[in-house]
Amino acid sequence: MSDIGGILVTGANGFVGGHLCRALCDDGWRVRAAVRGAGGGEALRGMGCDIIEVGDVGPDTDWAASLSDVQYVVHLAARVHVMDARGRDAQAYHNVNAAGTARLARSAAAAGVRRLVYVSSVQVNGEGTAPGRPYREDDPPAPQDTYGVSKRDAERALAEVAAGSALEMVVLRPPLLYGAGVGANFRALVQAVARGAPLPLGAIRNTRSLLFVGKLVDAIMLGLRHPAAAGQTYLLSD
Repeated sequence: MSDIGGILVTGANGFVGGHLCRALCDDGWRVRAAVRGAGGGEALRGMGCDIIEVGDVGPDTDWAASLSDVQYVVHLAARVHVMDARGRDAQAYHNVNAAGTARLARSAAAAGVRRLVYVSSVQVNGEGTAPGRPYREDDPPAPQDTYGVSKRDAERALAEVAAGSALEMVVLRPPLLYGAGVGANFRALVQAVARGAPLPLGAIRNTRSLLFVGKLVDAIMLGLRHPAAAGQTYLLSD
């Protein structure tokens, strides 16, 4: 498929971004890969992406050059969740995840972008398990830490921009991701298994959803194209 359109991917050199950019390039999209600074895009350039440096994502980021001749945006860039960040660095999380997302959305709307797909997090719903069932998209948001709160606030900002513009929004809330190149908590778990550490999983009475990164990529690409996805929020799992 050739020349589907111009798309900006933020956080392009991250775990999800690398998988997504490869799939988009293979599918014929003209991909502009936004990276924080120099040296972050060699692999992406090899895929055929146009690399653009945007610096820190926040309330003052200048997205004008990034959004030139772009019809779609996938926003992956974020200050990510870490296990000891509960209640800490609230302003830093807000600046990147909430105010930074709002700034991008307003800039995209002003630039005439058609649709923005935002990769949020199931932590907007909460940390535990809804009574007797999995979380649903229409459950009231109940984030329990700084990261989840910042993602909830980002979603609210997107809804405000969409209500006042022609920009279509699609929100995806994935759970814990796995796949080639994964880091963070899942990598730590895999490393523990590789060391032969005993894991008390048999004593745990809690069901958690996981999502393969390739399936998240599929969901993002469907969210970019499907007419019925506009304005929707989706929880994802394998």
